[in-house]
Order: sequence, then structure tokens, then C-alpha cells
Amino acid sequence: MNALTSEDLELLHRPLHGFLTVAGGRPRPVWFEASADGIELFSEPDAPKVRRLRRDPRASLVVAAPVGERERWVSVAGRVTVEPDGAHDLAARSAARYWDLDDPARAADLAGILAVDQVRLVLHPETVHRYAY
Repeated sequence: MNALTSEDLELLHRPLHGFLTVAGGRPRPVWFEASADGIELFSEPDAPKVRRLRRDPRASLVVAAPVGERERWVSVAGRVTVEPDGAHDLAARSAARYWDLDDPARAADLAGILAVDQVRLVLHPETVHRYAY
């Protein structure tokens, strides 16, 4: 139950929002990228979720197929490491995945993200649950 299957990865490689929950926090919609290291996200280093993760690294991410498709979801839980490197590259890849960067407004939004410090969060899967109907 702790390994991501090829079917899980197929869902996780789509540009869907995930809902991240950290210990002591509320679920928040996030961009994410599934990688060989785990599930990667980026955030400003002083964000509440990062402060919570530094105190207690437990978190989970739930990703569901959109309305109109057959019901399907994947939940990944584990410990998160806060990495000082790679966040801006991840943010640029994520923005290209979720947004049309030919749109000047979105390109400016990405420039704003890249103009501030970011950390890379890596959720290391310990437990994976899934459902498909």
C-alpha cells in the first residue's frame, strides 16, 4: 500500500489540483508534480504550511479525477522534507503545466512567483490509497 502504481502515476501526471493537508492545518488546493523522489510542491518558506511541516512533517495529498469522468482518486500520505533547491524550476514547470504562459497575465503571474524565495516540498509516500469506480 505504499507504492504508486502506473495507474496512480497516470492520474498524478495530469494537470489536476491536489488537496494537501498538513498536521494541524486545513486542506489546501495545490499544484504538484509526481517524480522519482515523491510528490513535489513549492511554497514560500514562511507560509503557514511550511512552518507546520517544519514542526511536524506529516502530510497527505488527495487527487481526484474531474467531474464528467469515472470516479477515481489517489491519496498519498507520508513525511515531507523541505528542500532549499529546485523550487523555482518546479514552479516554472508547474506553471507551464497548469497555465497558458503565452497569456501575458499568466506569464506575469509566473514572474511574480519566481521573484520571491521558494522552497521545494517533497512528500515521500508511506501510504497510498486509491479508489476507482
